[in-house]
Amino acid sequence: MIRNVAVPVLDGVAAFELGVLCEVFGLDRPDDPLLPSFDFALCAPQPGPVRCQSGFDIVAEHGFDRLAEADLIGVPAVRLGDRSVPEELLEQLRAAIERGAWVLSVCSGAYLLGEAGLLDDRRCTTHWTYAEDLAQRFPLAKVDPDVLYVEDGNVITSAGTAAGIDACLYLIRQEFGERVAGRLARRMVVPPHRDGGQRQYVETPIAPVQADTLTATLEWMAAHLDREMTVETLAEQAHMSTRTFARRFRAETGTTPHHWLTGQRVLLAQRLLEDDERSIDEIATRAGFGSAALLRHHFVKRVGTTPQAYRKTFCSRSA
Repeated sequence: MIRNVAVPVLDGVAAFELGVLCEVFGLDRPDDPLLPSFDFALCAPQPGPVRCQSGFDIVAEHGFDRLAEADLIGVPAVRLGDRSVPEELLEQLRAAIERGAWVLSVCSGAYLLGEAGLLDDRRCTTHWTYAEDLAQRFPLAKVDPDVLYVEDGNVITSAGTAAGIDACLYLIRQEFGERVAGRLARRMVVPPHRDGGQRQYVETPIAPVQADTLTATLEWMAAHLDREMTVETLAEQAHMSTRTFARRFRAETGTTPHHWLTGQRVLLAQRLLEDDERSIDEIATRAGFGSAALLRHHFVKRVGTTPQAYRKTFCSRSA
């Protein structure tokens, strides 16, 4: 479980992306005992001031040797240009992977991972404006420009700005469970979950459709996950034709109704497994899967473990 977090900073670090890592991992919230606290440190080539892109200095109290203690190294966006990356930082990133620590980059922080060789033969992403250049600079990397974040092994890369928040919350969810991630998201006033496969930017329909938004329909779907839903019934709920609804849904969410609905049902199952004493069969019914077998199928596919194993791990942590 993550307890020790270190963030390397170089001159030209992006203030917002650095702030994302500080907000999620560097801010103690003693008024809420459910939320974890981390031993958090900013690290630089030499302890002292580091200039941000925005023109002000931050102070790093540690050198790069502090990275050796971290369970997670968070790498914020940075403007590298043609300058080289300190070899000590690259060695610390490689060592972190070897010992099984997490490494998470935000936006152009992926370049540092690429310089360390951590993107070789891995799926990864960055801000869509850098994706082509990243792929050219590191030809062994499997760059996907159309996702918010990607996990490959113990390396997580994310797209620009707010996608870094999504990636951090995803990692919190993996380590501490849905309940903790949801509570932290509410404290930060951000959506509790955006699927990493969601597009960085969603297309606008070629022709306008007669609807302002699908917000009401999405809220209705989330409130009635135990019901059977088809594209036809959802289109009727949204007062659209089936074809228009399907097109608008993908344009607004970046995915299909079935994929979105399955994701919400898995999230509900996670929360129930953490906090509820109902049986797996009852949870499967409440979450809209109908059977424990179908719940297990989608749960393993989305979460990477069985409902029983998830409950054993995160129910005890919630307690």
